[in-house]
Amino acid sequence: MSSLHPYQNTKKLHIQEVVTRDGFQAEHVFVPTEEKIALINRLSRTGYAKVEVTSFTSPKAIPMLADAEAVMKAIDRVLGVEYTVLIPNLKGAERAISVGVDEFNLVMSVSEAHNMANLKMGRENSFAALSSVIDLAHQNKIPVNISLSTSFGCPMTGIISLADLMHWIDRFAAVGVRGITICDTTGMANPAQVQTVCEAAQSKYPQLQWTLHFHNTRGMGLANALAAVNSGIDRFDSSLGGLGGCPYAPGATGNICTEELVHMLDLMGFNTNMNIDALLACSKDLQTLIGRPLPSQLLMAGKVDKLHVAPCQP
Repeated sequence: MSSLHPYQNTKKLHIQEVVTRDGFQAEHVFVPTEEKIALINRLSRTGYAKVEVTSFTSPKAIPMLADAEAVMKAIDRVLGVEYTVLIPNLKGAERAISVGVDEFNLVMSVSEAHNMANLKMGRENSFAALSSVIDLAHQNKIPVNISLSTSFGCPMTGIISLADLMHWIDRFAAVGVRGITICDTTGMANPAQVQTVCEAAQSKYPQLQWTLHFHNTRGMGLANALAAVNSGIDRFDSSLGGLGGCPYAPGATGNICTEELVHMLDLMGFNTNMNIDALLACSKDLQTLIGRPLPSQLLMAGKVDKLHVAPCQP
């Protein structure tokens, strides 16, 4: 939808927003339910393929998302947008089914140490529990995506080997997930590693819906996204304004910023189907809503076609 640059590329890319789940869950002040609903309704009309609305985790565990049912019931369902939610267990799955969702997004870590820190159980126990959720989803004809956290590296155990990652990809592919999100949860990936992982995963399972989820912890988020695009990936998670982060990654910043990702891809001529001006307006209002500056550089500097009056010459 952008005319920022004359480059042409026919490849269609799908942008998936995570700010109202991944971003808001880490906030210290509760974002009012009506504000969440209003933001999701605005975002739904900017061209997204998918919006991760909320998490059906225990309200005691994540009080910032205690209004999951209320939000899901009240949002506008815009044609062409999938509304996905994070599902931690069978109880959460049952809650989500009761209000109607388009997809279950499950999560576990490739790193044993990170899975223990984040989910309080080992990977095998996580897999067993999530397999029960997948069975319930299949019974209710709900597609399932599994997000594999720390797919590239873990700050407690180091770089993740391709063999370790593929082991868990194999396990979840075998139980019938529709898609897999490969997550750089702690911002440890580099473009060469991204290319290797993306090519291996797609080569073995071309039928799966692949998504890449990057964080900008070490400033390589957009470079990694571009490496993924060049490796054939067409789906990306991102967060409005760059809001979010991992509590178990020291010094972590947020997810890659939606408007920065879209701006870059639009400049390169890719078809994102996104309205960059509407995104920037949403990001500006989000900054007011949470009461502090967002890390979005595009929000600060503006698009490349933003012109300024030349300074007066003496």
